[in-house]
Amino acid sequence: MTDPAKVAAAFFANERPHSTDSEESLIQGSVDGDTGLTDNQNRLLYLIDLHTTKATDRESSDRWVRKQALSVLIYEGIISGIFDYDYAPQSSLVENRRVWINVSQEGQSDIELLREEELVNALLVSSKSYKPVVLYQVSDKGKEILAQMSRNDKEIVNNFAHKPSTRELLRTSWDGESFWLQSSSGYRKRSTNTDTEDVSYVSSAYIPQCLRYGGRPTLSNAHRAQECGQAGIDNIRDNDLEEIITLNSVSMIVAEYIPFGANQILQLNNNVGSTERVQGGFISNIIDGDSSGTALELSPELTSVEILDYTQTNHINFEAEIRFREDPGVVQVETFGVSLNAEGTCFYGMQVEAVMSRVKDNISLDHLSRILVDVQQDSSSIVDSVISQYQRDLLELVFIGDAPNRNKINLIIANEITPHLTAGEYMDKGEYENEFKQVIGDTKAAYDITEQDSLIFGSQGLLVCGPHARIYEPLLCAYLQFTTLDLFLQNFFSRIWILNDDLKASNEVVAAIEYDPSALGRSRNRLSMLSNEIILLDQILGYLNEALEMMEIPPEPPEQAGRSLYQRLEISGMREQLIRRVNDVKKNMTASQRNLDLLRERVEVETNNKSAQMTLELEKNTKQLCALQVANGDAVRSLKVLQTIFAGMIAFDFLDRITGDWTVVDSAWLSEFFETVIKENVLLWFAVSMIAWVLAAFAVSKRMFLLNWRSRGTTKLHITINRNIDTGKLRELIQEKEKTIEERRYEGKRQLV
Repeated sequence: MTDPAKVAAAFFANERPHSTDSEESLIQGSVDGDTGLTDNQNRLLYLIDLHTTKATDRESSDRWVRKQALSVLIYEGIISGIFDYDYAPQSSLVENRRVWINVSQEGQSDIELLREEELVNALLVSSKSYKPVVLYQVSDKGKEILAQMSRNDKEIVNNFAHKPSTRELLRTSWDGESFWLQSSSGYRKRSTNTDTEDVSYVSSAYIPQCLRYGGRPTLSNAHRAQECGQAGIDNIRDNDLEEIITLNSVSMIVAEYIPFGANQILQLNNNVGSTERVQGGFISNIIDGDSSGTALELSPELTSVEILDYTQTNHINFEAEIRFREDPGVVQVETFGVSLNAEGTCFYGMQVEAVMSRVKDNISLDHLSRILVDVQQDSSSIVDSVISQYQRDLLELVFIGDAPNRNKINLIIANEITPHLTAGEYMDKGEYENEFKQVIGDTKAAYDITEQDSLIFGSQGLLVCGPHARIYEPLLCAYLQFTTLDLFLQNFFSRIWILNDDLKASNEVVAAIEYDPSALGRSRNRLSMLSNEIILLDQILGYLNEALEMMEIPPEPPEQAGRSLYQRLEISGMREQLIRRVNDVKKNMTASQRNLDLLRERVEVETNNKSAQMTLELEKNTKQLCALQVANGDAVRSLKVLQTIFAGMIAFDFLDRITGDWTVVDSAWLSEFFETVIKENVLLWFAVSMIAWVLAAFAVSKRMFLLNWRSRGTTKLHITINRNIDTGKLRELIQEKEKTIEERRYEGKRQLV
């Protein structure tokens, strides 16, 4: 197999005569430079340096690389053989959407080490959705270390970080579904960072006994454990997984809060057939749009439900077997134990019977992290199939249309952990912590409950291991009740700030009503949408208050181990903290409602202004129409007079045509007068013509004046009498009249004339 370092060296050696001074600096350094860092840390530091720059003067700007983009680059480096790290799927927020991406905890640990050594600077900013964003940049001290870095390591990183056969740096971009590596010239390569991996496993339903209220026990699939070992495979792309920690007899609980109530539990029991003679069956969230039809066709990927125990308005426990398609060769026997209660806490439990060829014991955290992805995703599918559409709408609102990928809390219980160390030894900021981070997120603390039992806290859950771990199930379930509500409240709080941003944007739309014709319609639509959102958020707040009233703080156990766990979990003060936070959120909700009222008033004022403006314009147009109507009447009357005059002229011309050249001056009685008076006095006939013209014009003008005066004196009176009429006589009256206009309107099969 060709050494990538030699290939990179040959490539950059060929390119060097054409490189610029800045490009030459990318590969400077001694061949055998010793920086005091590992190869992975050297290459990681150099990769960060490629994507960052420091401003040289006030006119230029700094460039920082985002943590998320760097995580994608590290993953691609692992796949390409640049970094010797492990990776595991982790739920991350990408542009208001929660996505499972492959993250290297070892790579993140090395970044933190570089920060501790002041080789990398960190910048904290906030996103548009008010989530923290971390960015990195190589410090001056880091630049000095890079100057000592070997050319070989730089060449390897350069070969990976640039477009093939060029010096164009590959940067990450997000298209809404996947990350891409692209260069400035348009070259693109899709990253498999969002393609989560599957392992073959067999599981049984698991519900802690403290959540059960009678009914039959859950069924075990232990007899099927060999199925995933004999025929099952995995599709993990990293063939060199380093297993540091393994667990024996593992139970997993994924928990979340969903707004519930007594009526919702009652409806859920009816939906899954708890009260029927034959309980349970297959369930789906498909809406039947033709319920009166004969048959329904849908996907065979369904969930089988069997009821364990229930109360009408308080809780329900059931088993759910997932029957979804998997990749060829991957065998997954996936059965959940689901416990839902009126407080809103939802538990999805699973007992791991086997993973690949390992039955019951020696389960690695690398494999467990892949199983947790299935549990998180499939648990959303299960519960979304049984809850009401109203609850799904509430979840879509809080999680901004991405409810199927909502985050949950993980609880992992194991009878034994290998190696068994003290809590302080687990928190080593190294390989042990990196292993725990794969399943419970960033580690916060670790405690020794007893000499044999350990408790590890993470940002996404907790891990309890030891021979007495299952004794603490009541305390752990009580802890999950409060932490799931806390997690939901965090998302709820962020959603309120997004709502406030929408209110500000709506105010800008309202301000544009004066000059934007479409702004009024858009502002009304936004007002309706925001009103609906605030109503739903206020209802969610009511569910949160009700849940806190129903949740009870368990008493402190009498034994020493139980008291130790009780204190470490800090359950006693969690309820009061959540009550204060809910009351604080109420203030934000009240402010949002007032802002909405103000927005509604502004829309109403702008609507009235628009109406007043339209009224003035209409009045102006009406006056213009009235003036045009008067002028049109005058023109009509003038036309009538002209028609009379033209008729006379035509009649006289007709007579002239009949008489030929004869005129009245040819008669004896006028000829003498014409010869002696008219011809002798040249201007006399002209004067007579002018006088005749004036008399004719006066007569016509007088006639027009009389016609206009009469028209303006006409009064039109419309009287509406609301009385019963004889429709038969009305038809007779209409038939007697001459039709000048007729309108017909068709409504269905009716014809209105």
